Amino acid sequence: MSKSVAADQIAAVRDFNRFYTRHLGVLGQHLMDSPYSLTEARVLYELAHREAPLAKEIGASLGLDAGYLSRIVQAFVDGGLVKRTPSPADRRQHLLALTAKGRAAYADLERRSVRDMGAMLERVPETERPRLAAAMATIQHLLGNGPAAAPILRSPRPGDIGWVVQSHGAFYAAEYGFDASFEALVAEIAGQFLAAHDPGRERCWIAEYDGAQAGSLFLVRDSDAVAKLRLLLVTPQARGHRLGDKLLNEAIGFARQCGYRKVTLWTQSILIAARRLYQNAGFELVGSEPHRSFGQNLIGETWELRL
Repeated sequence: MSKSVAADQIAAVRDFNRFYTRHLGVLGQHLMDSPYSLTEARVLYELAHREAPLAKEIGASLGLDAGYLSRIVQAFVDGGLVKRTPSPADRRQHLLALTAKGRAAYADLERRSVRDMGAMLERVPETERPRLAAAMATIQHLLGNGPAAAPILRSPRPGDIGWVVQSHGAFYAAEYGFDASFEALVAEIAGQFLAAHDPGRERCWIAEYDGAQAGSLFLVRDSDAVAKLRLLLVTPQARGHRLGDKLLNEAIGFARQCGYRKVTLWTQSILIAARRLYQNAGFELVGSEPHRSFGQNLIGETWELRL
C-alpha cells in the first residue's frame, strides 16, 4: 500500500471499481451479450477510430502485451473482421484495417453500448444526469486522462444556498472591502427565496465546474411584467469558462418563458466584469445614484433588458 495515500481513499476507489464494473456488466466472458470480450471490443474500437494503425500502436494505446494482442488480431483475421497489409516503411510490420464484416461487428457493438448506457441513465432522474456526467469527467480529469468536467448549471441542492451566502460574503470582502452588512443582505435575499419562491416564475441556478460549486444567479418576480436578477457570482477559480454568460442566458430564457416583459437588476459601478456581462447580454443602464453601503462609498446602477 502507498504510504502517501490514505487506506480509506484506496478502499473507496476499489469499492467504486467493483461497483462500476459490475454495473456495466464487464465481468462476464463476453461484453454486452456480444461474441467479444472487453479487451477484444476495445481493440475493435481502436481499429474503427484509427487510420490503418500498426498493431504496436494499438498495443501501446491499450497497454496490452504484444503476444496477447497478436492472438486477438489473428483471431480477427481468421474471422474475416480485419485485414493486414505490409507497412511500406517496414515490411516486418503490418497495417491493420477493419473489413466490411469488421465494421458491421463494431457498429453492432456501438448500438449495444448506446442501448445499455441509455437504459442505465434512464434509472437516473433527468435533473441529475448532468451531475453524473460531470462527476465522471472529473474522475477522468483527476486521473490524468481527459479534460476537466464541462461547466453545468443546475437547481440548488441542500447546502447550496448557504454556499451562496458564504461565497458572496468572502468574495466581496476580499475584492472590494465590503463589510458584514453585505453578507447580511445576501442572506436576507437568499432566505426569502428559500422560504417563499414561486417555482413557476422564480428560479435559482447553481453553476458547477469540475465537481464544485462555481457560481450562482437568482431570478425573482418584481411584478407580473418585471423580473429581477440577483446574486450573480462566478468564483475566481472558475473564470474563463463563460459561466457568467451561461447563467445570464439561462435566466433570460426562463424569463421569456414565464412571460415577463422586462428584466431588471441593481449593481455597482465598480463591478466592471459584471457590468460588461450585462451589456453584452443586451441590458441598458437606465439610472445611477451614489450611496453609502457595505462600508463603502458606491455608485449604484440600475440596468434593464426589454424582452
